[in-house]
Amino acid sequence: MAASAAPGSAPSRIVIEQCSIATVDAHDTEYSSGHVVITGSASGPGRIESVGQGPAPTGLECVVRHINAEGHLLTPGLVNTHHHFYQWITRGLAQECNLFDWLVTLYPIWARIDEQMVYAAAQGSLAALATSGVTTTMDHHYVFPQGTGDLLGAEIRAAAEMGMRFSPTRGSMDRGASDGGLPPDFAVETTEAALIATEEAINRWHDPSFDSMLRIGVAPCSPFSVSTELLREAVVLARSKGVRLHTHGSETAEEEKFCHEQFGMGPTDYLESTGWLGEDVWMAHCVHMNDSDITKFAETGTGVAHCPSSNARLGAGICRVPDMLAAGVPVGLGVDGTASNESGELGTELRNALLINRLGTHREKALGARQALRLGTYGGACVLGREQEIGSIEAGKLADIALWKLDGVLHSSIADPVAALVFGAAAPLTLLLVNGKPVVEGGRLVNVDEDTIARSARTEAQRLAKLAGLTG
Repeated sequence: MAASAAPGSAPSRIVIEQCSIATVDAHDTEYSSGHVVITGSASGPGRIESVGQGPAPTGLECVVRHINAEGHLLTPGLVNTHHHFYQWITRGLAQECNLFDWLVTLYPIWARIDEQMVYAAAQGSLAALATSGVTTTMDHHYVFPQGTGDLLGAEIRAAAEMGMRFSPTRGSMDRGASDGGLPPDFAVETTEAALIATEEAINRWHDPSFDSMLRIGVAPCSPFSVSTELLREAVVLARSKGVRLHTHGSETAEEEKFCHEQFGMGPTDYLESTGWLGEDVWMAHCVHMNDSDITKFAETGTGVAHCPSSNARLGAGICRVPDMLAAGVPVGLGVDGTASNESGELGTELRNALLINRLGTHREKALGARQALRLGTYGGACVLGREQEIGSIEAGKLADIALWKLDGVLHSSIADPVAALVFGAAAPLTLLLVNGKPVVEGGRLVNVDEDTIARSARTEAQRLAKLAGLTG
């Protein structure tokens, strides 16, 4: 299917050729020296017109840019399926804690965030994502202190300025310590307020169109921070609005113990009892899952956001990704919040997913380079419900594309370009396109100033630290 221009606007084409291409299509088609043609217009999104081996077809009209990409690998843009942008300004804290102790340490700090802080943190998080090859990201924001401004709106504004495709979820917590939950009481909302605010976010921002740059999801935080009522009502709300559901699940042994003590069952069975399994649901981490849990996810099409670096940082364990994939569970990759994955990059998660899973029972057979790339692209698109639009290089799909430079000293001696990208050092990003429009060129952001973002993030991190009593 060829791309079409918006009514009343002249079509234009971008041609990229003489590069290796990993399409990540259903057959894992690859081209050793191929081409991609993108068609769009100034007023409409770019779509992939053609992809194939050898040079682009001759006689193409309205070519506005031609790129000789020899020495590069072209892949789909990466898709980040779990994050907490606001944590960009609380990195490097609680360095030797498990999840529960880490949360107890950081909740009182996070309860002091405001709109200006969240905007700066979102800019920093988005910058790290874009420069590591991400074209589509979600965010799970669930801390909403009263009177601190439009926090979700701040993230949405930052993503629009960056030029990235964004799927934020309106998170919530309504179960504080006095109700048996983990967060302090001053960090939670009422059940009613959380549901009202979530519905308002969907009504205000959600765009379900094929080429949407902004989709909203419903995301109560976790079994240990929300009430059963909020979980059940969130399902009703999301399905009445036709949006997706997201939460944390089975992240740690402590969570497993909490659920058995509080609900008499494990996290998967508890979430199932509240309606939280289905093709419109994905959960972050899913480290501590037994065979029955994996079967339930596979049978219902429930997705998983695998966050290998964060799981390792907090000592949570090794997610059973090979078993999930074998069972047919949709699995994508996630950075997680940068207070538990300080790099903030998704590109490095390709390598970490492969290596950490090889420490598990499947050892060297756990994941290969192409499986890791699929997790970070098409797998993530499936988890976000956007596999028809993004996640692979195919005619008719949106032109969300990453072009990696692999002929430098760190990669040039690896003959297999996909292995160079996944096994090798973080590859330089020559070009990142979203809807055929540049977001990164030559490793630098196009639409925003990186130095300004760095200064702002540092200022807001220092301001938060002072408010939280971490500095004088």
